[in-house]
Amino acid sequence: MLDIQKLYLLVPLAPLGGAMIAGLLGWAIGRRAAHVVTILGMLVCLAASWLVYQDVMQGNTFNGPVYTWLVSGNINFFVGFLIDPLSATMMMVVSFVSLMVHIYTIGYMAEDPGYQRFFSYISLFTFSMLMLVMSNNFLQLFFGWEAVGLVSYLLIGFWYTRPTAIYANLKAFLVNRVGDFGFLLGIALILTYFGTLDYATVFAGSEKLAGNVIELLPGYSWSLMTVICILLFVGAMGKSAQFPLHVWLPDSMEGPTPISALIHAATMVTAGIFMVARMSPLFELSETALSFILVIGAITAFFMALVATVQYDIKRVIAYSTLSQLGYMTMALGASAYSAAIFHLFTHAFFKAVLFLGAGSVIIAMHHQQDMRKMGGLAKYMPITYLTMLIGAIANAGLPPFAGFFSKETIVDALHHATIPGAQFAYVLAVAGVFVGGFYSFRLMFYAFHGAERFADSHHPDVIAAELESQSDHDDHHDGHGKAHTPHESPMVVWLPLVLLAIPSIGAGWFIGTFVYGSYFGSTLTVSPSHTAMATLAEHFHGVTAMMAHATSTLPFWLAVAGAGCAWVLYVAYPTWPGVMRKELSVPVTILMEKYGLDRFNDWFFAGGARALGSGLWRVGDVAIIDGTLVNGAARVVSWFAALFRQLQSGYIYHYAFAMIIGALLLLTLAFISY
Repeated sequence: MLDIQKLYLLVPLAPLGGAMIAGLLGWAIGRRAAHVVTILGMLVCLAASWLVYQDVMQGNTFNGPVYTWLVSGNINFFVGFLIDPLSATMMMVVSFVSLMVHIYTIGYMAEDPGYQRFFSYISLFTFSMLMLVMSNNFLQLFFGWEAVGLVSYLLIGFWYTRPTAIYANLKAFLVNRVGDFGFLLGIALILTYFGTLDYATVFAGSEKLAGNVIELLPGYSWSLMTVICILLFVGAMGKSAQFPLHVWLPDSMEGPTPISALIHAATMVTAGIFMVARMSPLFELSETALSFILVIGAITAFFMALVATVQYDIKRVIAYSTLSQLGYMTMALGASAYSAAIFHLFTHAFFKAVLFLGAGSVIIAMHHQQDMRKMGGLAKYMPITYLTMLIGAIANAGLPPFAGFFSKETIVDALHHATIPGAQFAYVLAVAGVFVGGFYSFRLMFYAFHGAERFADSHHPDVIAAELESQSDHDDHHDGHGKAHTPHESPMVVWLPLVLLAIPSIGAGWFIGTFVYGSYFGSTLTVSPSHTAMATLAEHFHGVTAMMAHATSTLPFWLAVAGAGCAWVLYVAYPTWPGVMRKELSVPVTILMEKYGLDRFNDWFFAGGARALGSGLWRVGDVAIIDGTLVNGAARVVSWFAALFRQLQSGYIYHYAFAMIIGALLLLTLAFISY
């Protein structure tokens, strides 16, 4: 009989071993061995995760330390695992999507000189995420949290000879430090008031401290749990790219496409969603924190979806789509619909990975061209890529019977029934976002795969506009300025992961009955009895078929259909209309193209302010005080005294004799006065 607990360590250590071999010995073992060893590590990881998942589904959970790292007084800092339905589900999603990305990378990075290094990085990234989701204490959670941030920095800036890639990875790293500072403060408050970092102990004692207050400013009292939860969520805002800490994610497209899929589908950006769900016993004690989460998620979901509608870079469209979908997950968390949030995380991982990897397949076929204005008519050249991306787009738009429909529809319904302050505001933006999601999802498909073959027509107005823009804007259109030849379907090593990911993109949503309304999570997720949204939905849930039938009479369904229809009208039926509309609506289009000016504001206020502060401190502190006064000033004083005394050292005997006489006279005078 296999002892399943012995497999717990194997899950994260298998990809870590592959990463170390490929990273440290890649130069010696070669390219083929590097991908073999890392993919083998991921296969072992996935197999072990599957066995652990099956064991957990039979009711066998685990919570305990693995290794004691440090003992300080009465506090133990240790590495430990919490294996329950939530962590087991995340282990399966992370390991499966990561394995698909590893296989896909063989084809996508085939010509890259950093081949071994890239495989090492993505395996290390997977290890970091697994340590995060398997943790049973805040110390290990923080380790995984920072590790995924560090490796994402390495991956976003993988092509380090590009200035735009260096800018993007620094931006991601620094923006995440802002969120992580709040996250660390939240953990520090937990350690201060609970005296431990162990999840179970903190959750067990949370209700006793629910009434405690803390004075952040003298005379102003805040609920301790509200402060802790908001600080923890600030960390989630950075990792899961929520407004206003979302600005790093679109620029992370500078990294190779496989890592775009890995970061934005199953790892890193989902870390914040997972963390809030894991901390549900704490968040349920603060309605203020939940309202804050609701509002932030609603703003992110709707306003980032709008930006996706004006993007031309195929990867950036999907990146802004990711921001919007993360906003939906965040709204679900704020509405106490934790199971719906995790379910959307689950379904989103598959169809977003399909979209990103499909975009990479297109980029390969277009000789690293990413501008959709230089595409068009690709469906007949790339049928497998087209069909798999179409599945992903339908799921992303939230249309039945595909996976995204069930999770997104559940979130919208939960917002409608939620009583937490801010829920109705979130509901309105969520419903409006359904239309926008349908539009940008099918805009991508119709623009890139249908219509005129613009890649073969250098005189097409869209191509001319793209060329003019690329000459003046090296930020958004950085990749692929070479002229594309006739595209063709990608090799099997590229399209096979697309097919394997497209299957759950279709059918994963059909498990909603068990996943959301059944006893799947058991006591893993905590929901206050006063937060009844999901309980109300459970009463009206009568199966997958009934849910799809009912959806045809609801507003979100027809808004998604209307969004897809508008995309067809503008990019298939009347392809000249978008250009006319952009001119007529130049002001709102410019606002969206400028991403609401947030990047410019950050560059001016935060980056510019930091540079101005540093420059001022340098001028005043370094130049004026340290160099000017302490260093050079001391030298000037010594020089002045030296010049003064130099006048007395003339070298003439009669000067010294005269000085001796004056000195003797002064001594006699002093002696006479004292006498």
